[in-house]
Amino acid sequence: MTDYANVGTTTPSSGRMLSDMEDVHEDHEQPHPIEEEQEEPEEEEGVMLALDSPQIQAALEACKILVIGAGGLGCEILKNLALTGFKEIHVIDMDTIDLSNLNRQFLFRPKDVGQPKATVAAEFVMQRVPGVKIVPYFGKIQDKDDEYYSQFQIVICGLDSIEARRWINAKLVEMIDEEDPQSLKPLIDGGTEGFKGQARVILPTINSCYECSLDMFNKPTTFPICTIANTPRLPEHCIEWASVLEWPRVWGKDTKYDTDNPEHISWLYRTATERAEKFNISGVTYSLTQGVVKNIIPAIASTNAIIAASCCNEVFKIATGSPYLDNYMMYTGNDGIYTYTFQHQKKPECPVCGQIAASAELDREMSLEDLIESLKERPDVQLKRPSLRTASKSLYMQAPPALEEATRPNLEKKLEDLIEAGEYITVTDVALPVSIQLKVSWKE
Repeated sequence: MTDYANVGTTTPSSGRMLSDMEDVHEDHEQPHPIEEEQEEPEEEEGVMLALDSPQIQAALEACKILVIGAGGLGCEILKNLALTGFKEIHVIDMDTIDLSNLNRQFLFRPKDVGQPKATVAAEFVMQRVPGVKIVPYFGKIQDKDDEYYSQFQIVICGLDSIEARRWINAKLVEMIDEEDPQSLKPLIDGGTEGFKGQARVILPTINSCYECSLDMFNKPTTFPICTIANTPRLPEHCIEWASVLEWPRVWGKDTKYDTDNPEHISWLYRTATERAEKFNISGVTYSLTQGVVKNIIPAIASTNAIIAASCCNEVFKIATGSPYLDNYMMYTGNDGIYTYTFQHQKKPECPVCGQIAASAELDREMSLEDLIESLKERPDVQLKRPSLRTASKSLYMQAPPALEEATRPNLEKKLEDLIEAGEYITVTDVALPVSIQLKVSWKE
């Protein structure tokens, strides 16, 4: 593996980059005689090398990159990395190309609709950029094991899913071996939301990880059950009714719809349309149904381009041993162009990279059900269906059904009847890649 720390320490003072500038002027007048008499300056110490220098080319060729996501951000990232000079790139995406993607995901064409994004994007870039090898995988990041992820030097994310980000963040932290420096895989994460975006550099176990900053992200918009059940007024109310109330009634509460399954989305769309017609509500569309159930924020091509460029710039700096972002850049393009970079602090009690358990000062009179609801409202963990247990017993388990039924009576019990001060509660959840440890103390 190339020693990136020693790359990028000298530069020719002439500052030639990418190509010989003489070629541009071959049809113009010759330079002034005084310029012809100047001697070529000697190399001197500097801060960076020309992009076409052998040292930088060697560093880029030795660096194997994993790109997660081949959508709006992913297309930009793949193009940027290939044109920068990285020679081996792998890309993972579980989605297929939809007609609505074509306005901003420029690697795709109408003939590609229905095809895997990862496969089409890889083939397109390899056709346009000779010498680059892009290996696609059509599937989930959870399909791959530690051995797969260990082959890469850098991982870069262009995802629209918080759950997927949390999973890969936890996986890279979990893979750290203090005896093996190569087990540390820098994670470059980009995200966009309309005219806003962010790019960040995560060094697992060293600086703030994705889970440390979870409370910075807004929780998905929700609607009161009474409104969607009785007095819907918006197309979103009808879609929520179809997904929250009708789906479990028709298919069973243990059967969860898959937001990436076109058949499931089509069922929700048809059901929401029937509901909307009953209440004379217009505006229910297939794309809106997708947007509501997947909490999709409209994407803007210019924002994707800016954030992808920032992410790829950080990848290039890490690969060539240059100073990189420390560690969080926020971008806003609503009323102009504004960026702000700051160091997000690592949380000692972070469930993924922290070293200590979070303390929980609880009311001994509150019920276990109230505790579970309060955990679901916490912005720093964003739980969906938490299960709780102590070292000696299960307090409440969401699954399997037999265990859920056995622990259900505990929901109405007071906490002081179930646990003692100083005990640890282990919280697991489908939305959480690892467990949370809560050290209990009582409010006085």
